[in-house]
Amino acid sequence: MAELPTGMLPPTTGVGPEHPLTDVGDLPAPRLRGVSGMLGTARQNKVATAGLIITIALTLFSFVGPLVYHTNETATNLLLANQPPSAAHPLGTTPEGRDELGQLMVGGQSTLEVGFAVAILGTAFGAIWGAISGYIGGFTDAALMRIVDALLAIPFLFFVVLLASITTPTLTIIVLAITAASWESTARLVRGEVLSLRTREYVEASRQFGARHAHMIFRHLVPNVVGVMVVTATLSMADAILTYAAVAFLGLSVPPPATSWGDLLTTGIDNLFDGYWWQLWPPAFCIVLVVLAVNVLGDGLHDMVEHRLERR
Repeated sequence: MAELPTGMLPPTTGVGPEHPLTDVGDLPAPRLRGVSGMLGTARQNKVATAGLIITIALTLFSFVGPLVYHTNETATNLLLANQPPSAAHPLGTTPEGRDELGQLMVGGQSTLEVGFAVAILGTAFGAIWGAISGYIGGFTDAALMRIVDALLAIPFLFFVVLLASITTPTLTIIVLAITAASWESTARLVRGEVLSLRTREYVEASRQFGARHAHMIFRHLVPNVVGVMVVTATLSMADAILTYAAVAFLGLSVPPPATSWGDLLTTGIDNLFDGYWWQLWPPAFCIVLVVLAVNVLGDGLHDMVEHRLERR
């Protein structure tokens, strides 16, 4: 065996005790730091932090508030109908004689549940759809994207109303209807990211080692688009809340005594010219506040994700 020149080391083979590469999963893959990293950097973005605090505060107001402020939101008492704000009822009463503040808390539960559920379901389904489409490519990519284009061609609100009106509106039906009309944008964004990631060296190395498609998609590709998924989830939540309010205004909402901020807003608009201003402004303020907070949070996360993408 010929001797190597002085100072030159023999090339490594990638195997042996020094390189215990025994599984495809051991292949290094550069990744974004994910949700925890973005939340850590969020402290540098005061506007995004304020949006996060407001979102958490409204969530606590809706779900923890009824445990502290006890009211009966199922019974009807017409003797207390349309009363202005007072010590007994800080935000007045509704046309059914229910406490407006208690209704605001109960309505916030269904509104935020729809927002969170649509954000999670729509983002997850859209991410999987886009990742599969971008990774496989070819005819499969073209077919999957044509389905997305066809759904995007349908007006968003019309699609939701159509789906919600086919059956009796329930919270589950409303969530599924809004999700069915909102996952397409996430699929397009994730597909674009995956198209650029699938040509990276670590993906090619995994393919050469015989990794399965599911392993490559969920181990190497999807974790690298977590930042994009988080941003689209926040924006989807804001859109879902606005859409739910619009659907409630059209009469497609949860049946009473359940309510939502959109239902309370509709009641306030109907009674605005009677002088019952307290039935309009509180739900309108809550809707505007949560949508603004979530959008600000999404913008802050978008800036952080863009900063990380530039450093990759």
